[in-house]
Amino acid sequence: MSPIPDLIVVNGNLLTFDKSKPAAQALAASGGVITAVGTTADIRALASSKTKIIDAAGGTVLPGFIDSHVHLFGGAAELDMLDLRDVRGFDALNAAIRAYAAGRPDDPLIMGVSADYDIIGAGHVTTRHDLDRILPDRPVALMAADHHTVWANTIALEQAGILHGGYVPEGSEIVMAKDGTAQGQLNETGAFGPVLSLSILGGRDLLGYVTGADPEPPATAKEREFDKEVLLRGLNHCASHGITGLHNMDGNFYQLDLLSELEGEGRLPARVQVPMHLKNYDPLDRLAEADEMRRQFKSDKVWSGRVKMFMDGVLDSYTALMLKPYPGKPKSTGDAVFEADHFNEACIRADAMGLQISVHAIGDGAVRRTLDGYEAARKVNGVRDSRHRVEHIELIDPQDIPRLAALGAVASLQPLHSPEGGLFEPYDVDDILTESQIPFAFAWRKIRESGAKTCFSTDWPVVPVDVMMTVAGAVQGTQLPAPWADNRQNLEATLSSYTRDNAWVEFNEHRKGLLKQGYMADIAIMDRDLMNTSAEQLANAQAITTICGGEVTFTR
Repeated sequence: MSPIPDLIVVNGNLLTFDKSKPAAQALAASGGVITAVGTTADIRALASSKTKIIDAAGGTVLPGFIDSHVHLFGGAAELDMLDLRDVRGFDALNAAIRAYAAGRPDDPLIMGVSADYDIIGAGHVTTRHDLDRILPDRPVALMAADHHTVWANTIALEQAGILHGGYVPEGSEIVMAKDGTAQGQLNETGAFGPVLSLSILGGRDLLGYVTGADPEPPATAKEREFDKEVLLRGLNHCASHGITGLHNMDGNFYQLDLLSELEGEGRLPARVQVPMHLKNYDPLDRLAEADEMRRQFKSDKVWSGRVKMFMDGVLDSYTALMLKPYPGKPKSTGDAVFEADHFNEACIRADAMGLQISVHAIGDGAVRRTLDGYEAARKVNGVRDSRHRVEHIELIDPQDIPRLAALGAVASLQPLHSPEGGLFEPYDVDDILTESQIPFAFAWRKIRESGAKTCFSTDWPVVPVDVMMTVAGAVQGTQLPAPWADNRQNLEATLSSYTRDNAWVEFNEHRKGLLKQGYMADIAIMDRDLMNTSAEQLANAQAITTICGGEVTFTR
């Protein structure tokens, strides 16, 4: 006999992802667990006077969305920064920065985000002098949408101590002008970290991304409370989009501590996995920290057990690692963050510890080197259900597509990164990509059809964390001319990639990702029946109620 439910949802179109009962109208939950799934009449009969009743009004009810690739602290912080996603041209940039700065007279760094590489004009490389023309007497920094390039003005470079260059780790670059000073463009975290440390957050929001270390000196009690509220604002923003789970892609003990404090205070609206971030310059003995994170943090809402690494940069700055030179930069194949032997050993050791691995790999050279590392770990340690992940795969060599399934590797993909998703322009042929490479760029359909496990996510704040924007990008997309391939796929498979499949990726398929008796009551209720919504309208769909662990975390 089912217990009297704390909460029931009725009059819904349930998309359960449970093969034994794929559709239903209602569900009941008690103690944070789904206790019954069935008709509205049957579920209503279980309620008492104390049961909370939510009427879905015909909207789709499905497992809570799990965004399996986000940068939580950075995304949360950027909610309060200058959004430049739609800004083009010097005059528009000038007006936006000046207006934003005027409203923030005490901010130590004026920070713009989601800046286009051609924000001032097509073919114009942004320099510190451009930004000096706008605001010469206050530090200014613009973060590219891909979060791999920053442009800073002169005073920001001076205060960061890098106007005349400086040491950067392999894979990062302070672009220098002919006069021996920094030109203003900073490629990768090792170069722009000192500038971002000037911000109101002191760079703490990016420590898990830039270095994987905790704040040094340690954050004060006031700073901790400030940072915790920033995180909470970001988590509530995620909950407003039906998200009940997040896989963070940067991490340190500091973030885990703050999230655990929120959980202890009963204020954590979503479940969050946080990895240990291993940098290329770290001794491999630092993997012991990953084991310690796994040991210390293992609740249903805050946990670790994963190692994150970077293999390369991004296509737009020619820093993604390629198998062949860039057509538009014929002397370069990009930048390898890890050398092959070093990376293989890191994979072998992390895999031997039973840790999951996720690696940022954009270019086809980075994807191959990542798969080589996973193969090396299998040869040394034997085959196990590791579910190691390859993040992004924006270009893959056709020979490597079958290797994903053969090695049990997971393709962790972001449909809105693709120009087919509609947010970014397609690359010109024979600049970054050749005509023969383009059919294998952002090729999630080829990857899925190969039998490889796939999961979808946003990479927030690279693109908005709004789940339905990504869903629409995968289902509807923007049809591009040849040689671009058509990657569009059906809605149910896309929604599965955001729910059931992402629960599988985190080894929680036995208790999460389905609307099924005994599973966690993590639920998203949408404002319409998604399965009867036109592809053109999918992006406009919204979550009207989000439930995590049986508790309502958002109501529109």
